[in-house]
Amino acid sequence: MPHKPVAVLPLWAAVAIALASGPVLDAGFPDKDIWPLTFVGIALVLIAARGRSVGGALLVGFLAGAAFYFTHIQWASLFLGPVPMSALSILEALFFSVGTLAITLAYRWIPRAFGAGWSAAIGLAIVVAGLWTAREAWASVWPYGGFAWGRVSLSQSESPLAGLFAWLGISGVSFVMVLVTALLVAAADYSWSRYRELPLDVRSQHVSRALRTAFVPVAVFTLLVSVPSWTSPPEGTLRIGAVQGNGKAAYFDERNRGDLLTAQLEATEPLYGEELDLVVWPEGGTDISPLSNSSAAAVFNYVTERAGAPLISGDITERDGNVYNSQLLWMPGEGVVDIYDKRHPVPFGEYVPNREFWAQFAPDLIGLIARDYTPGTTDMVVDVNGVRVGVNICFDIVDDQILTESVEQGAQVIIASSNNADFGRTDESAQQLATARIRALELGRSVVNISTVGLSAIIAADGTTIAELPWYAAATMIEDVPLSSAITPAVVWGRELEWLVSGIGLGALVVAALAGRRINA
Repeated sequence: MPHKPVAVLPLWAAVAIALASGPVLDAGFPDKDIWPLTFVGIALVLIAARGRSVGGALLVGFLAGAAFYFTHIQWASLFLGPVPMSALSILEALFFSVGTLAITLAYRWIPRAFGAGWSAAIGLAIVVAGLWTAREAWASVWPYGGFAWGRVSLSQSESPLAGLFAWLGISGVSFVMVLVTALLVAAADYSWSRYRELPLDVRSQHVSRALRTAFVPVAVFTLLVSVPSWTSPPEGTLRIGAVQGNGKAAYFDERNRGDLLTAQLEATEPLYGEELDLVVWPEGGTDISPLSNSSAAAVFNYVTERAGAPLISGDITERDGNVYNSQLLWMPGEGVVDIYDKRHPVPFGEYVPNREFWAQFAPDLIGLIARDYTPGTTDMVVDVNGVRVGVNICFDIVDDQILTESVEQGAQVIIASSNNADFGRTDESAQQLATARIRALELGRSVVNISTVGLSAIIAADGTTIAELPWYAAATMIEDVPLSSAITPAVVWGRELEWLVSGIGLGALVVAALAGRRINA
């Protein structure tokens, strides 16, 4: 596949393709979940980016990012309205814009610096994929802890590539997705260029050549889906009763004090009489803290004694003048014995960073967020009668570092607790459940994804669904959940792989830029 100059689209066509790429990318994610469309969306972005000027690349990148995020996180407008959702989408679109500029420069500089041929085309695809991964990694951690939602690999929970998560991690799967797509785009461009050069009477003979050109990307994809799945050897089970209370748990729901606790208590009734090792309530499982209210503490004691098992439940705790979004481990006859405080509170949702500064621009909106949760510093694992249980809360599920650390701290099973009531029947809950499924695959751990209103499910380490509950129903899941202590390759080198492929992309771009200067000198 020797390099040939690509046909540069007029700016109006690139703009149209960029705008189309957003909804196409989103359609690859839940709830639509048409995973091949994610590859199509990536291809549209790459096609729009090639051959652009600096300003043109920034424009098409911004439009592609905005079209994606305004579609993908539309659910965020249900909580505090369209302004925060728009601000977040625009911020992510700016990241997307800068990333697209880097990819445009790679398409311009890499062939000039490193020549043509199959190896150069493959190298260019690796650089493009590395730059895409670097942009995702950057946006996932900055600013204010970043926003890791919307990484392209999070669309692949049900695809043939799902087995790669245990080997490569989330960023690694994003990398190979963009790599395959970039190779396909290069093959298609080369075939089309050759086709246009041929006389009309022999163009029909070009089909077989085009198919041969597509061999490399097809072979790479085939190799990837043929990678054997990681197997986490089971080490016993933990019999868990998970309770979806279906209380009025949204921030602006009208309710009386104690309504959430009552709903959760009533929904727990079917568990009594079962042989259980652990009862799990979600984030928002109680609106009265048992740490400061004796009546709530009596309810927790009642539940654990009737169930004959410890209870993990969400609670809002206050200590040393700080407020935390917490999960309590409540033991029968003992009370609270351990607490996990949410590591990654949602900026502008659970706290306002630099509150005084942002209040100058939208005082009424900022005022809606009445309290600021403090990021937790506790361990992410609690001990349940000798079993190490990893605990995370809602937005934690997309934070690579938090989930990896929980396994490094010895978690044998993961509890993913959330309150999705603020987002109604939108795609948010389905996207979060898909991420939980990916975490099960990546970490080699069963994941109990329990919500106030759904979607709730128990997922095995191989990604299969052990049990699930319908939306907006008071219901329980009682299952023997497999345990494991095996460490997947993704836990060992997933973050390092992210740094490696990002560094290759950025490093090659710098080298190509310097080489170009020498050529022009």
